[in-house]
Amino acid sequence: MSITKHVPISVDEYLAEELVSDVKHEYLGGYAYAMAGATNVHNRVAANLLGVLHAQLRGKPCEPFNSDTKVRIEQAAYPRFYYPDGMVVCDPNDPEETFQDRPVLIAEVISESTRRTDDGEKRSAYQTIPTLDVYLVLETESPCVTVHRRTSEGFEIELYEGIDAVIPLSTIEAEVPLQDLYERVQFAK
Repeated sequence: MSITKHVPISVDEYLAEELVSDVKHEYLGGYAYAMAGATNVHNRVAANLLGVLHAQLRGKPCEPFNSDTKVRIEQAAYPRFYYPDGMVVCDPNDPEETFQDRPVLIAEVISESTRRTDDGEKRSAYQTIPTLDVYLVLETESPCVTVHRRTSEGFEIELYEGIDAVIPLSTIEAEVPLQDLYERVQFAK
């Protein structure tokens, strides 16, 4: 079942229909949009990130969630639900919910086909989440991660390049070595 509609649906309708849908949908201001599948390298990078975070957050109050968990972004007239490739939450919603509201970290694995959305529309929306401290944009063509980190002045951009780089994540007392993030990823020479 696919709930992509060209007529507006309510948030409650979206959430109910998403539970029984064979396809994941993102919800933007009343409309549900089907999501495309991902490449093996995309899935490998996302899985590697979650593996690194899971190992480092074991026994700590924060926990990682995979791309099957939606994030809700409350904007007055334009509520949104996205499925980020990964997120870390320190104050989770009720276990029966199908989304999270308060991530401290969100990650998107980016490709040329998703770059405009992930580094534009989604980045802007994610940065409105009051609890978000870090937005990671993970490349698949080379070992490179753009980090959008919240400061008192807004978000600053940091670039981590090369297989030996390590991303510090002080908010959650963790770090992401690019060597682990890109394990088993073959880059074109």
